[in-house]
Amino acid sequence: MMQYFKIVQLFWTTSIAAELEYRLNFAIATLTSLGNLVGGIFGLFLFYRTGYTFDGWSWEKALLVMGFFTLLQGISNAFLAPNLNRIVNQVEEGTLDFVLLKPISSQFWLSTRMMSPWGLPDVALGFGVILYAGNRLNLGLSDFIFGLFPLFFGIVILYSLWFLLGTTSVWFVKIYNITEVLRAFLDAGRYPIIAYPVAYRVFFTFVIPVTFLTTVPAQALLGEIKMVGLLGSLVLAIALLIFSHAFWKFALRYYTSASS
Repeated sequence: MMQYFKIVQLFWTTSIAAELEYRLNFAIATLTSLGNLVGGIFGLFLFYRTGYTFDGWSWEKALLVMGFFTLLQGISNAFLAPNLNRIVNQVEEGTLDFVLLKPISSQFWLSTRMMSPWGLPDVALGFGVILYAGNRLNLGLSDFIFGLFPLFFGIVILYSLWFLLGTTSVWFVKIYNITEVLRAFLDAGRYPIIAYPVAYRVFFTFVIPVTFLTTVPAQALLGEIKMVGLLGSLVLAIALLIFSHAFWKFALRYYTSASS
């Protein structure tokens, strides 16, 4: 484990050093993140401005969901997109050969090689919204700590889904449109799941598990989650992670290297 930790440290140090050659991008990314958050909050405000509330979700509770969505969006932009979107290029250009020859897990290498600091403003803003809304709701430190568990499960779920899509590039090289579709579905997580009709709730729970990414962590933070929901998030995260690894191993059987 220490060896892998040192490798990640080396990966991210070199990635940040390379990215910070263009420091103006960080300021632009911060302004963009702030604009996106303001736009999201404004869209939520349009629902609540006349006194309407989602069933069981006050303005502050809905802000928690928005905060978790912004946080996960930042994690995606900082850690997932820079790595998993490159799998397509590596398969297409044949550079995946060099990854497979390295004496470490290829999935680990592909998932951690890059780190983009441009997603960190979203992470900071997401935490800020969560802390603000939590303070308005008089939540304690224990509540925030408990909310970290389903948040971690949500990150694992999101990673696994993204890696599964990236793996399909072994057969279908041009999958950029598929990842954009996934991003579009994940946008539904900016609002509590109760905001959608029943059919959409079923879809965003059992087909594309958006519910487990934002609504479930918010419910856990509020102390309103049932144990079945927390266990379901844990089981889904473990199952998808194992399946993503097994699917990657299966896909490699069909990978034709650049030299063959």
